[in-house]
Amino acid sequence: MTDDDKAVLSKVPAVTLGFWVIKILATTLGETGGDTVSMTLDLGYLVGTLIFIVPLVLLVVAQIGAKRFHPLLYWATIIASTTAGTTMADFATRSLGIGYAGGTAALFALVIGALLLWRALLGSVDVDTVRTPRAELFYWVTITFSQTLGTALGDWAADDGGLGYGGGALLFGAILALLAALFHFTRTSRVVLFWAAFIVTRPLGATVGDFLDKPLARGGLAFSRPLATLVLAVVILALVLILPQRAGGHPGRAAPAA
Repeated sequence: MTDDDKAVLSKVPAVTLGFWVIKILATTLGETGGDTVSMTLDLGYLVGTLIFIVPLVLLVVAQIGAKRFHPLLYWATIIASTTAGTTMADFATRSLGIGYAGGTAALFALVIGALLLWRALLGSVDVDTVRTPRAELFYWVTITFSQTLGTALGDWAADDGGLGYGGGALLFGAILALLAALFHFTRTSRVVLFWAAFIVTRPLGATVGDFLDKPLARGGLAFSRPLATLVLAVVILALVLILPQRAGGHPGRAAPAA
């Protein structure tokens, strides 16, 4: 075996069923956690965003500076991005008044723009190639945009779309199931399916989170936001520690464009 054929580990986890389970729980926590700060504590969307941006930046710097994959660090960064995404989306769509449709369109353009620039500069957006600081920076920027997009999209479907939180969760759950079917039964690009699923899990988590903590009069279950956030955090921590966590890998030679 030549050096080019040796596996090179990426700095993000292998995409397994466990990955998706933890990702959905993390996005749900992002919704309840973000709403806890901005609504329950009544600090507002701007202050909530400023509170969550700081740990997000610090964790991304730590993640990029790490020499290898660390499960707890990775998932802490995901949670930071999804809580920050919640308050950023709410600030844009509600405080700035651009609305759910406008926020969704703008954030979707940012996600696509980040992916296109990433591919143009580095040749691939396959997550298995995330093993250099530049690739990691694009990865976390794209993820943060997608987390923010997911909040706006979930609110748009639930509120303006008239689906309610339960209906929105069913819709995005069905889309995720369709993407899983395409993965297993077709030859659709795995890279495209990954990013589509990654984006869809965020509005799924957002609608589930809202369904848990919104008042009964608004179609929610009126659970305590802080309690729901704490329970989700404990479950995520347990799953990260229990489920096998390994870095993704790919051949050391240049990855094909995707």
